[in-house]
Amino acid sequence: MKRLTRRKILGVAGSAAGGMVCGVLSEAGAARDAETTEPFGYCLNTGTIRGQRLGIVKEVEVAAEAGYGAIEPWVGSIRSYQKTGGSLKDLARRIADLGLKVPSAIGFSRWVVDDEAARQRGLEQAKADMDMVRQIGATGIAASPAGATRRKLADLRAAGERYAALLAVGEKAGVVPMIEIWGSSRTLGRLGEAAMVAIDSGHPKACLLPDVYHLYKGGSDFDGLKLLGPLAMRAFHVNDYPADPPREQVTDAHRVYPGDGVAPLDQILGDLKAIGFRGWLSLELFNREYWKQPAPEVAKTGLAKMKAAVRRAVGKA
Repeated sequence: MKRLTRRKILGVAGSAAGGMVCGVLSEAGAARDAETTEPFGYCLNTGTIRGQRLGIVKEVEVAAEAGYGAIEPWVGSIRSYQKTGGSLKDLARRIADLGLKVPSAIGFSRWVVDDEAARQRGLEQAKADMDMVRQIGATGIAASPAGATRRKLADLRAAGERYAALLAVGEKAGVVPMIEIWGSSRTLGRLGEAAMVAIDSGHPKACLLPDVYHLYKGGSDFDGLKLLGPLAMRAFHVNDYPADPPREQVTDAHRVYPGDGVAPLDQILGDLKAIGFRGWLSLELFNREYWKQPAPEVAKTGLAKMKAAVRRAVGKA
């Protein structure tokens, strides 16, 4: 197996500033419309409108009507669709007909837990999830620390080996698992931990799935993003958080639209562009007040605020 070099996942900020890294589009960015003038792609994570309980087909339609270029569905929603007689082939066709891509999906397989038997079951679940999402056109899937959140792993190098095993499953399925950082987790709760696991996997497709809220919740310094190269991320979850409650008490439900909180989005988005990231910004919110509103309104508002945040940060959109 070809080893992932430090240069591939970590980039020197000076090289990015000089255009050496910025001139290289990530695989995720290359998958977007080559003619777009936007620095990033815009994706709707369906968790943003999950409270409306629309079902995956309507969620796809809402995303397209709002103007997104991609959707990030949850595997549970796709399974529910299947259980009620829905065809993955039909769903894939609907997504494609609406001009949407599926750069990522949200799954919760327990690939990183210490218990070997549970981990093997987790890999089998991951395989099933990947096979399913690939049939609707997905190219990536979140690899969260599900099942290993309450205690810290004794040796993160073991997590690197486990991530390599998950990546091997992904290679066969044609889907790339992306290490999702969960700020409230004692395992993979920080950017540095996730980057170490990705590097130690030794796999050329190892990558991260960061999130504005989770980086804040886990205490990661946003300046750390400057050390990542353009291949380190295919997607990035975008949201904002309020000044109150404090970091120790803030939860997923406190997430707000980009620009409506106190997150340093100018810095975050500017740094992402500077290091050469050209992937998808995926709006992921779990705000109960938004769930009370019409889904099309929430989706449109979220996209407008994401684009406004990018415009403020990098002068585009």
